[in-house]
Amino acid sequence: MLFQSKNLKFILGSASPRRLQLLKQIDLYPNEIFKPEINEEPEKKELPVFYVKRMAKEKMKVVQKKFPNDLILTADTIVYVGRRIINKTDEKSKAIKFLELLSGRRHKVSTAFNLYCKDTIDSLRVVTSIVKMKRLTQDEIKFYIESNEWKGKAGAYGIQGSAEKFIQFISGSYSNIIGLPLNQVYGSLNSIGYFNDK
Repeated sequence: MLFQSKNLKFILGSASPRRLQLLKQIDLYPNEIFKPEINEEPEKKELPVFYVKRMAKEKMKVVQKKFPNDLILTADTIVYVGRRIINKTDEKSKAIKFLELLSGRRHKVSTAFNLYCKDTIDSLRVVTSIVKMKRLTQDEIKFYIESNEWKGKAGAYGIQGSAEKFIQFISGSYSNIIGLPLNQVYGSLNSIGYFNDK
C-alpha cells in the first residue's frame, strides 16, 4: 500500500461506530480513531449544505493539529427538511417532534467528508441522498422512541436499524444515510493510489 510504505497512518477523525463499521466493510481499518471536539451550533441562517461542509472542515482542523503528517478522514452527516436541520438529540420530546416532522415526507441526508494528506490530497465532497418516510402513527413513534435506537443519530432515526421499516424509498447512496458514502470515499482514496498494492 502506498501510504504504508511512507509510514503514514490512516486517522479516522470521528467517534461514530457506524462510520468505523462502514469503513471496515470496504477493508479500511484506521490506525487510530480521534474524536474532534468542536462547536456544532449552526450559524444564523446557515444553509444545511454549507453547515455540513463547515463541520467536516472544522473537525479536520482539530485532527490536523494532532496528526499533521498522516492521512485523515473527517465527516459530518445531517438530516434536513427544506432549510431546517434535524439535529441529533437525546431528548425524547425533541425526537418525537422530529419524527412527526419527517412522517409522510421526503427529506434529505447530506454527508460532507474531508480527506487530507499533506502534499497529496485535500478534498472536501458532499453527497446527498433523498429519503421518503411513511406516515407514522403515534403508536409507531411511541414504540420507536422506547427502543432508544434514535439517540445520537441525525434525524432521530437510524435507517440501518428497525426504522428501516418506515422507509418507503431512497434515492442515492444508502451508506451515505448511515454516515459515510462508501463509493465516493473509496473513489477519492483510489484516486491517490491508496489501494494500489491491495
